[in-house]
Amino acid sequence: MVGGHTGKILRINLSNQSIDSIRTSKYEQWIGGHGMGSAIFWDLCSDKTITDGYDPRNIITIMVSPLAGTLAPATSRTEMQAIGVYSYPVGWFTRSNFGGTFATQLKFAGWDGIVIEGKAENPVWISIVNDKVSINDAGPKGDCLWGLTTWRTQQVIWDKVTKKHRYPEWLEVGDTYTTQRPAVAAIGPAGENLARIASVIHGAGSGAGQGGFGAIWGAKNLKAISVLGTGSVAVADPKALVAYRLEFIKKIYNVDDPIKGWVGRSPGEHSDPVTESNRPLGCPSCVHPCRRRYESARFSESQCLECSWYSTNDDQVKILGTDLMQQYGINAMDISFEKNHDYLTKLYQRGILGPGKQIDSGSLLIDEVSKGTAQGVESFIQAIAYRKGIGADLAEGITRAAIKWGRYEEDIETGFLSVGAYGLIWHWWLPHVYWGYGTLMSDRDVNEHCLSRLPTYLPAEVAVKRLAEKMVPYHDPFMFDYNWQGLDGKNMPAALATGIYSESKAKQVAWQRHWSRFWKQSVLYCDRFSPFFLGGAPPDYEGFSPDWEVKFFNAVTGKNFTFADGMELGRRIFNLDRAIWVLQGRHRDQEVFNPWMYKPGTNAAGTVSVKAPVWDGSKWAYQEVKDMFLDKQGFEEWKTKFYKLEGWNPENGWPTRNTLEGLGLGHVADELASKGKLGDSRLPNSG
Repeated sequence: MVGGHTGKILRINLSNQSIDSIRTSKYEQWIGGHGMGSAIFWDLCSDKTITDGYDPRNIITIMVSPLAGTLAPATSRTEMQAIGVYSYPVGWFTRSNFGGTFATQLKFAGWDGIVIEGKAENPVWISIVNDKVSINDAGPKGDCLWGLTTWRTQQVIWDKVTKKHRYPEWLEVGDTYTTQRPAVAAIGPAGENLARIASVIHGAGSGAGQGGFGAIWGAKNLKAISVLGTGSVAVADPKALVAYRLEFIKKIYNVDDPIKGWVGRSPGEHSDPVTESNRPLGCPSCVHPCRRRYESARFSESQCLECSWYSTNDDQVKILGTDLMQQYGINAMDISFEKNHDYLTKLYQRGILGPGKQIDSGSLLIDEVSKGTAQGVESFIQAIAYRKGIGADLAEGITRAAIKWGRYEEDIETGFLSVGAYGLIWHWWLPHVYWGYGTLMSDRDVNEHCLSRLPTYLPAEVAVKRLAEKMVPYHDPFMFDYNWQGLDGKNMPAALATGIYSESKAKQVAWQRHWSRFWKQSVLYCDRFSPFFLGGAPPDYEGFSPDWEVKFFNAVTGKNFTFADGMELGRRIFNLDRAIWVLQGRHRDQEVFNPWMYKPGTNAAGTVSVKAPVWDGSKWAYQEVKDMFLDKQGFEEWKTKFYKLEGWNPENGWPTRNTLEGLGLGHVADELASKGKLGDSRLPNSG
């Protein structure tokens, strides 16, 4: 190891209260983040057939980037992995990540990650101050953290660790000093009560949402992890790192008009207009913070759906809803009235749900919820967090709630409930088919915008050509062809040849899965910056990917990686994850969308104008594709193409020995074979 890594990974067993470490060098080949997490999970999880994330044998990995704690921009993110509790019917091995200061503080404390095993007998919290690690009582006989909100938990831990030190005063830590307070990740009442939609919250507005990690921590009686570090991170080539950073800032930041912020992905894109006194807030090393801290404390650093999940026109109620969601530790996506709980609203409006109705809302103030009032949002959040009445159903996630209410089969047939697959709510799965396909081939909603920001400000032919040139290793322009069968089905030949059911679309999904597993989730570049293929910088709209990711990575680590090297490692990581899912029971027959996805008029994007590149056989042009729906047979043909491209058996979707051994995963192939889950070593029709 030359640069980036600290050399050790913290290993904690909550069952026997043991604290140990793992040499990072053992897993250095996986670089960091998701890659290391998957490899460690594979080695330490004795039974990878577990599908219940509440199982004490479940293992949580919390890994960071080798670039965290350095000047490499947009890399202070933390990747968390475990068997999830949210997806249905199987709790897939899954992931989430969050920004903030946690990753940087962990590196400064001398750790490349944390592994949590077992289950504590009583509630605990973990304190890390450099190399001093302790497991502390979080219950009523100890520090009384259990039952507190995520924000209050962090405040109490700050005071305990620092003896109420506050910036800018210096805090003595061993033989050194810091002005910092600990970075704390915590669960709230929702996680304590094992709500499947519970999040782990860090700071005021960062969190690991998808997968139910709040409940996974709660099942282990783990309330919080606090980390404070006073060290530093070795960098292989500091001079190059500083030069690249200055070059990067100069290209993306408008120093003459800072209110406009960075030169965005499309012309004119800039930060929200300033409406009150505020300052930008970002993760360590960020060159353009995406959050703001307002004088009024509105939204408390939250953004996007977190600020608008509750249906109301009252700004103060929106702020309240955002604060309550973060404090109680609940995933915004899973309570969104734009996404999941428009279903709740429709059931109420039709007289199916309410006081004394077929679905009894009980003590939930459903009338106030429907009006978008403060009383309604408080009632809604607390019902879920404390599993009160109908809140106990909602805490299980909307899919399990619908099943309990006897409505699931009917409502996923019609699209009344827009759950697309695996119990996951629809989220731009169409017409951005790479998003939906990638989700189905994985474990959770991918929630990655890397290929959805279509550069309609460029002529279609120019945009497709320039994107394809950057898409290592495929370089296939038809990856961006949105030809689909059409409302009458007559365009199916084009959809199969170059469009959404083609081998080219399989390449696009494979590219996105491999890029994501390495560059986004292992190196942990933020979705806001990477990949940045095309931007709004005049006159050529040229972005910075894939070159800048490689420059920063090599400057920190001292490696001589190419972008293609990272993509191949991403393929290796994706295949390792695939092997875990196969051991959990994954089969081709499970990788299907719910019925409404195959029907016209049910696409949730149907009310939004979406123009995308379409090849008419001789030229490219942007066409409206908002009405897109899937053809079942066309999608099955796409799956076969994707499996073959990945080197999996198309009959069952399982990786083959040839594929795994070619990726240096012979030991994975052996375990799959021992369980009767290894794909055929010779693919059908392979010659």
